[in-house]
Amino acid sequence: MLLVTGITGHSGKYFLQELIRNKYDGPIRCIVRANSDTSLIDNSGLNIEKIVGDIENQEFMNEVMNGVNTVVHIASIFYSVTLMKAAVKNDVKRAIIVHTTGIYSKYKSASEEYKGIEKSIDKIIKESNSTIGLIYLRPTMIYGYINDSNMIIFIKMVDRLRLFPIIDQGRNLLQPVNGRDLGKAYYQVLMNSDIMSGDYILSGEKPISMKDLFRLISQILNKRITFISVPLALGEFMAKSLKVCTLGKVDYIEKVQRMGEDRNFSHESAKKDFGYQPMSLHEGLKLEIEEYLKKVR
Repeated sequence: MLLVTGITGHSGKYFLQELIRNKYDGPIRCIVRANSDTSLIDNSGLNIEKIVGDIENQEFMNEVMNGVNTVVHIASIFYSVTLMKAAVKNDVKRAIIVHTTGIYSKYKSASEEYKGIEKSIDKIIKESNSTIGLIYLRPTMIYGYINDSNMIIFIKMVDRLRLFPIIDQGRNLLQPVNGRDLGKAYYQVLMNSDIMSGDYILSGEKPISMKDLFRLISQILNKRITFISVPLALGEFMAKSLKVCTLGKVDYIEKVQRMGEDRNFSHESAKKDFGYQPMSLHEGLKLEIEEYLKKVR
């Protein structure tokens, strides 16, 4: 039995499409919310059992894990400890967990919590003497759908602004990854039974500077923009001020801070071990921008 969390989410939907395209023939159990759109699941033609429940609820997770031998955890990293406790308790053989490259950030606010979660997972496995195979998949900045929380913000800004603010000349490097490539990668790892442990970065085809990313977006949108460089310290001050003024409701401090650091990572291990091969950023952006334009025009 395969258990999947986050299957109705962004990259989860692309993973489901891979299962459908490849006619996955094993039993699947997936956890969904009561208000989740499950139309793709319902029309998949696959042997899928839907379970409505709360991933944060340990008792629920202990029960839903019964009879499972492989887990693909695509939902938030913040549910991983609860999931792993249930997986170990039920002698699950293999856990494929989608976490983040944010763990490598030099800013403690962006990395310490992630590190703490993985230390807790290590402790759970060690104290239980479990032999579970644990595989971490770490996407970089994810894009590729109209309501992603990253690239679509940049696309809207380029579309609406002629004077464009960038942090420290926009020199920092990114390596955005398309959700379609993530769905394929999850499936590739799932189907490669030789991979029982590992830590894999899932990044885009190649690095690009923030400034060149905005230029590429403007070219595809056919918009002309003029850049205004903002010192990182000023950007942080403005983000902190905004957080104070909104009583903590709007918090862009970490996002601004991370605009001052490189976030490019090699995916060579993933390429070598399971054939990971992401699309070009131009191709992926064109798809997302086309979707965006259909919605706003």
